Amino acid sequence: MAHAYDNHNVFARILRGEIPCYKVYEDEIALAFLDIMPRIDGHTLVIPKFPARTLLDADPDKLGELIKRVQKVAIGVKNSLGAEGLTLLQSNESAGGQVIFHLHFHIMPRWEGIELKPPASAMEGPDVLEKFQAKIAEALR
Repeated sequence: MAHAYDNHNVFARILRGEIPCYKVYEDEIALAFLDIMPRIDGHTLVIPKFPARTLLDADPDKLGELIKRVQKVAIGVKNSLGAEGLTLLQSNESAGGQVIFHLHFHIMPRWEGIELKPPASAMEGPDVLEKFQAKIAEALR
């Protein structure tokens, strides 16, 4: 059974400006911002501006445009932070690990020997988030 998109989810509220975020990139298709409970330094989220609950119910044409933005942001994150690699995570439905039911991609820069923290383990401080926001946003200008 398909679930309806909830226009009151936290990402929809961020898109409407009701909740602030640490924005690193935005255009007519997507918004990218830092995860406030990062699993690693520079953990960035990319969300579509169109309503889609999961990858499975997203319009394929819009999804094609979104993935171009995911790639652009991933390159910016990797280059700006000198990462050795990236983990791209995209979860669907509760059983798949999805917690917020608005399609989103996690971009996590990676370095040898540095493990990811568990999901939602700790809120990061504004000073740290602002530092990474400035570096990544500059690379995406």
